[in-house]
Amino acid sequence: MKIEYMEHGDVLIPNLTVMPEDEVQLGKYGLMRRQFLKEHRPILFNQYLSTQTLNHHLLEIESIAKQRKNKLMDQFKIRDSISEDLKANDPILWAQKMNQIETEIDEILKSELIFH
Repeated sequence: MKIEYMEHGDVLIPNLTVMPEDEVQLGKYGLMRRQFLKEHRPILFNQYLSTQTLNHHLLEIESIAKQRKNKLMDQFKIRDSISEDLKANDPILWAQKMNQIETEIDEILKSELIFH
C-alpha cells in the first residue's frame, strides 16, 4: 500500500481519505449503538469508520438486539401471565403490562449490548 503525502509547512501529512460506506437503514438499537460509540468510545468509532466496518457492526447489533428482544418478550409474557385472553378481557391492563416488559427489555439490551 502506497501512501501519498502533502507538504504542510515543514511537515509531511499523510493524504488519507475514507471511502463512504453504503447507506443503511438502522433501527432503534443500531442508532443508539452508533451514538454511544461516537460519544463514549471515539477511538473504536473511528476504527470502525476507517476500516469501513461501522455499518456492518451496527446492523449486526440491530439484528442481535431484535432477536434477543423477541426471545425475552416471549419469556416475560409467560413470567407475567400475559396472554391473548388478557388482551381480549382487559386491553388496558394488557397494554400496561406489555409496555412494562418492553421497558424492562430495553434496559437489559442497553446494558448488555448497546452500552458495552
